[in-house]
Amino acid sequence: MGGLSPFHWVFIGIALLLLFGGRGRLSSMMGDAAKGIRAFQDGLKGDEAEKNKAEIAQKPAEPTDQAKTGS
Repeated sequence: MGGLSPFHWVFIGIALLLLFGGRGRLSSMMGDAAKGIRAFQDGLKGDEAEKNKAEIAQKPAEPTDQAKTGS
């Protein structure tokens, strides 16, 4: 019970290869994961962004400070 079975050693070896297997491998995997999360969040915000764009398009344009002062 105190020792590690061959299955445990294989699992540890795979974990080490994933962590230290190549230059920039871990950082590239984390970058890909971050891109996936960002795409998911953008997808969730997509419906709200379309509604906001529609509301902005319907509002009349407000005059700027320069237009108010005539300069």
